[in-house]
Amino acid sequence: MEVGSVREKILIALLLYKFGEQNIQTNLPIHEPEADAIVFGRPFSIKTMTGSTFKSVKLIWTVDAEQAINFSQRYKPSCDMLLVHVNWVNAGGFFLFSRESQIEILERMGRAEYIKLPKAGTNPRGVEISGKALDILSRHPQTYKFPVQWQRTKIDYDPYWRWLEFWQED
Repeated sequence: MEVGSVREKILIALLLYKFGEQNIQTNLPIHEPEADAIVFGRPFSIKTMTGSTFKSVKLIWTVDAEQAINFSQRYKPSCDMLLVHVNWVNAGGFFLFSRESQIEILERMGRAEYIKLPKAGTNPRGVEISGKALDILSRHPQTYKFPVQWQRTKIDYDPYWRWLEFWQED
């Protein structure tokens, strides 16, 4: 969950840079159910995934099976979703799914296909939107897409020494 929060902050910083601090509200409580930022007055949920195909991403973090089932039965998207698809050394991109298109696809697919519940007896840590739903949303006519050719850069330092030097600075 913490890694996801850091990724969200990086993307929110990009939104602040691109659209200006006056157009982005960031002081939302971390326990807010979906919204990570408000952009031009619209709440945004920010998601990231890595890989060559659309895979499921978390809608809610929980290890409680009853809470997961209750969530899946009452879930209705309340935000636009910014999905960043990282596909190293290949094409991925930024996708903006409107709240309205998410609701449309949820209703068309049905909850059982749109929402992926945790498998019993495992510890997956949450309820997800299915990869199939994300793939359909990525091709929806209302979806804004910005392709990105992702490249890895070689890190030319030892992370231990870099951070040790940082912590030792006064």
